[in-house]
Amino acid sequence: MRIADELRQDIASGRYAVGETLPSIAKLRERFGAAGATIERALAVLREEGIITSRQGIPSVVTGAPEHDEAGDAPPEPSEEFTLLWNQLQEIREHLRQQKAKLDELDERTRDL
Repeated sequence: MRIADELRQDIASGRYAVGETLPSIAKLRERFGAAGATIERALAVLREEGIITSRQGIPSVVTGAPEHDEAGDAPPEPSEEFTLLWNQLQEIREHLRQQKAKLDELDERTRDL
């Protein structure tokens, strides 16, 4: 949802105008540090909302702007549960990053054995 929200904001702000293509899934993966399946789910959300259209082998194209709330453009506050899960995910990512660094170091030290 976070990726869909950011892309929705990019479209609303004019970063990606109606008729323009979105970056490739590979570029979006790089930008968001997410798996391809996660990017695909975010794009599916935007397709369901009628904001983009896409077909296999063809880049996603912006077809409409997100609807704005009458109360303003501020996004809704995330739920407490979402915030808790998001923070836990960030901790897990940091632990994985640290473990990868340790494994890379170990691999480097044992390469010539």
